[in-house]
Amino acid sequence: MSTHLEETAVSTAVERLTFTGRPGVPTQVGPFCHATRWGGLLMLTGQMPTDPDTGALVPGGLIPETRQVLRNLQAVVREAGARWDDILMVRVYLTDFDDFDAFNAEYRQWFPAGLPARTCVGVTGLAVGACVEIDLVVADTAGSAPASTTLSTPAPAAAPSDGATR
Repeated sequence: MSTHLEETAVSTAVERLTFTGRPGVPTQVGPFCHATRWGGLLMLTGQMPTDPDTGALVPGGLIPETRQVLRNLQAVVREAGARWDDILMVRVYLTDFDDFDAFNAEYRQWFPAGLPARTCVGVTGLAVGACVEIDLVVADTAGSAPASTTLSTPAPAAAPSDGATR
């Protein structure tokens, strides 16, 4: 198998992407953007199993929640101008690690072109009472945000007032 790597210019500018009100993208449940673009990568904020239209947690437990999280992530990937097949890394958070096998059975179905790298950890709780959360790192093959994207860059943080260097 031969691999051809092409040298391309990669931007080091940071873009914070928020897609509020876009089709299929849920409103954030906290103070963060939907994704950050930097250096040829898109880092997607962990998605919750919330219905984009109502903001409510989808009922039914692990499998319906997993499906909704993945649909939410697909919407953010699409709005960022990337493709599902460009996912490089998946981080999964489960509140009950006894759900690991059931989660994997559903998860495999979402990656017919091949499974990306993944970490899966058990946690004691998640926002909105969810039993699963997933975040992604995606190759930014598009290279720039679509025209409909809202970019936001917060003001730099103030220096510590106690004189300490951090």
